[in-house]
Amino acid sequence: MSDSGAPPSGPGLGEPGVDAEPPATVSIAGVELTRVESPPSLACWSGCLPESASTAGAGMSLLIEPAAPPDEAVLRFAHDVVSRFDVFVGRALEYCRTRLREACFELTTGELDLLNLPELPLAAPEAIVWADRTWAIRFAESGLRMADPYGILVTFNGTLPVDVEGLDDEQ
Repeated sequence: MSDSGAPPSGPGLGEPGVDAEPPATVSIAGVELTRVESPPSLACWSGCLPESASTAGAGMSLLIEPAAPPDEAVLRFAHDVVSRFDVFVGRALEYCRTRLREACFELTTGELDLLNLPELPLAAPEAIVWADRTWAIRFAESGLRMADPYGILVTFNGTLPVDVEGLDDEQ
């Protein structure tokens, strides 16, 4: 979706049934996403979100599989995520504060103490939106062992977080 709220324009964007090459860039809510190298079956765009107090170092990725230009519904959905990103980051942080206390996450006493701090040890949030309109926030930086080396992923169902997991070499 363009910044004016109008449908995207350009070759292959939003044209159903057209086998077009995915565009080099996509603009979502004023954020320029650039196509990044990925397997041929996947189209991935990535970019940086404007910084705010709660989202320093924030990013956004859009993934379409099989590789194709994003359709209008996906662009609208991604626009909604970007437009309310600060709110979603806040929800993800509070979700982590509660869920990560569960024994299944095996946090140490010191790590559990970090969950009591006003600011959780989670930073550099990235919104990841898939073509089926599922999405998540990945916190790339964390002081928790379970986040080593790729961060913590909070999956959303619509506007609410529903799962959290550490991202390690096996995923």
